[in-house]
Amino acid sequence: MKFKKIAQLPFTAVLLAGCVLMSSSVSAETKPNIVILATGGTIAGAGNSAVEGKYTAGQLPVEQLVNAIPEAKNRANVFGEQVANIGSQAMNDSVWLALSKKINELVKRDDVDGIVITHGTDTLEETAFFTDLTVATDKPVVFVGAMRSATAMSADGPKNLYNAISIAADKDSRGRGVLVTLNDEIVAARFVTKSSTTAVNAFTGREFGTLGYVYDADPVYYLKTERRTTPENVYDVTGLEKLPRVDIVYGYSNANSSMVKTLVNEKVDGIVYAGVGNGNIYPTVMSELESAVDKGIKVVRSARVGSGRTTLGAEIDDKSAGFVVSDYLNPQKARVLLMLAMTRSKTRDDIQNTFFKF
Repeated sequence: MKFKKIAQLPFTAVLLAGCVLMSSSVSAETKPNIVILATGGTIAGAGNSAVEGKYTAGQLPVEQLVNAIPEAKNRANVFGEQVANIGSQAMNDSVWLALSKKINELVKRDDVDGIVITHGTDTLEETAFFTDLTVATDKPVVFVGAMRSATAMSADGPKNLYNAISIAADKDSRGRGVLVTLNDEIVAARFVTKSSTTAVNAFTGREFGTLGYVYDADPVYYLKTERRTTPENVYDVTGLEKLPRVDIVYGYSNANSSMVKTLVNEKVDGIVYAGVGNGNIYPTVMSELESAVDKGIKVVRSARVGSGRTTLGAEIDDKSAGFVVSDYLNPQKARVLLMLAMTRSKTRDDIQNTFFKF
């Protein structure tokens, strides 16, 4: 039957119970095939009490997450693989590379119509952006998480995951880049950021807003971002086993320059400075960052503010200093793009053009 090839994937492929039965109004042969790649996080978290905030992330396997939403069988044929099972505060380059390579393999298959990635919310925006920059496909790729653990009262994970499957199964989700959904909202990976520590509406697209919403499990789109990668222009990480090291230095009044000195001594590849205001830099830190550039370290100016563009040459002569500005990317996403940009070119102008392009 149609699912023979996908059932032979070299991972634990779990078909939702009953999804191949013909009792549904849509037969298994016509429903899209969606693969869930699970990485852990709060959505797979478990605690001892339904009413207390204490829990441990990444406790439940993908099968258990899927079994909590049997209604998904009406939307798609769902398969799953456990890529990792960690809290996303422990997310790392190795998982990023493995996840990107796995997605790129899956989306080439004719019997895979979309991908859903379950992920902790702490670093979800970074992994989603990395994936947007490294996965070559027009097929839907959707990140989903939860703000309440699976054992909490009114857990939001099951509904969020059901929405994510519906988004990935919808043809109108194609060609929109990597998407993120929580709380019935759909946001582009390029713009999404976490803006609350505990609220269920913790994610926002900042001033760019949401692309769409999920109504009764049906995605409805209102916007489409122009700032996104295309299948022909992603960063190829197939042959990469590690990424350049880039660290973030946080700006503040009366800032100490010792952190920059330490990073220079450790011979990092790049530094993102989360500056005050429009990415501005304390004078002694400025000198150390200029010295870092002289030593071949790439420096990107971003801003700690939370919204707005970090502009080229406002109060700082970036070209003279050798700095790159992050445009609308926040510090954590500027770090992701700088890591990838340096795999393609290490010239300042090329990297600056990359930030204006993506």
